[in-house]
Amino acid sequence: MRIQRVSSKWSKTKVILQNRQLAIFIPETRKYSQEALIELLEIYGTVYIKPDRGTYGSGVMRAEQRTVHLSPSIHQPGNDCAPNHDMENSKIIVEQKVIYILRYAKDVEAFSSLQELHAALLLRIKGRIYLIQQGIDLLHHQDRPFDLRVLTQKNLSGAWETTGMLGRVAAPQKVVTNYHSGGSIFSVHHLLKEHMSPLELKTTIQQLKSLGVKIATQLETAYPDLKEIGLDVAMDPHHDLWLLEVNTLPSIIVFSRFQNKSIYRKIRLYAVAYGRLKRTRSLIYRRKLEKRR
Repeated sequence: MRIQRVSSKWSKTKVILQNRQLAIFIPETRKYSQEALIELLEIYGTVYIKPDRGTYGSGVMRAEQRTVHLSPSIHQPGNDCAPNHDMENSKIIVEQKVIYILRYAKDVEAFSSLQELHAALLLRIKGRIYLIQQGIDLLHHQDRPFDLRVLTQKNLSGAWETTGMLGRVAAPQKVVTNYHSGGSIFSVHHLLKEHMSPLELKTTIQQLKSLGVKIATQLETAYPDLKEIGLDVAMDPHHDLWLLEVNTLPSIIVFSRFQNKSIYRKIRLYAVAYGRLKRTRSLIYRRKLEKRR
């Protein structure tokens, strides 16, 4: 059974944007250019620059525009050489300067102009297709940002079903939350209960499940052989949901780490049914026994 994979983040984003009800969950995203860098930094202050094709957060960078206040200076109008006792006519001037911060992996660089920032980005992009995306202010757990992974699969009836969710907390000083980049895995309930009431938490979990099914259904209009997707979802301080990207080859083994093994058993059952995983000998043996009975 063929399982379709789509590596281009931009291609998937364009398909989702065709659905007005789902487009509201997409942060402003464009192909990277100097013009896009200037415009999005001016609007949002923080942007993420990510490769169009890539996994595990590899190559993702964050750029920030900051206004810093320089040390105040004293200015005496009309007489720069006035004696110190004439302070009552002096003005304290606080100068401001805009700087640009680039973060990648655990490294940080600062630039005094957008041209310098753009030049540094081009050195790292190396002619490949990159996207630039509106930065989302993530919720935090123990002073570290986190996002959510939502796994949606084709079930045994061939319908889309959200089968697993988890939270990913970024490693210290990292710009991505991915487990493969040092991030920590928590249950969604554990992370969100610090930020919302039990009723809002229940509603949010249902919204996440529904979002997984709706995104999968929309992507299937362009990619009919999809069988599984992993949504990377951010939640901002207003508790609004933002779809950062969709992975068509999502990791499923990470769900085996949770205490509730029934979640992973269902994930694995579906993955075996549509051909992602092979049946284990024990499963084949159990099915033979059931047939004999």
